[in-house]
Amino acid sequence: MGLSTLGFAGIAGHHIGVSAVLAYVVAGVVALWGVAHVLPTARVVHGFNDTSRDNRLVIAQEWIAEAMTMWFVAAVAVIAAALGGSHQVLADWVYRASAIMLIALAALTAVTGARTAVILFKICPVLLGASAALLLVASWV
Repeated sequence: MGLSTLGFAGIAGHHIGVSAVLAYVVAGVVALWGVAHVLPTARVVHGFNDTSRDNRLVIAQEWIAEAMTMWFVAAVAVIAAALGGSHQVLADWVYRASAIMLIALAALTAVTGARTAVILFKICPVLLGASAALLLVASWV
């Protein structure tokens, strides 16, 4: 069945337009948060000058890997939103799986970085958790 002018799918009452908008918003927020995460990497690693070179490389790797994870989640959400429509069931499961990944990153940050005095680490679990919630809503509206 096709979409009406309101973006309402005749299949199971799914509002594809709303789902896509939520997914695009989440993708934008998460991708930008990934950029904000990767930009200070060199400065953070420099703060560990008293640590071995190998350990500094691992710290850099982990900071970059978390940003790449955020970019991947954002890219997958955009792809699912763009293909949605005729593949809405698949898109819904992609949103749910992406939400689980964001919740896992939020939980990891909550028990590690958010326990430091750095305010951005304290914001991260809230931002990722809210993004996960929006993706879950997108998968059910």
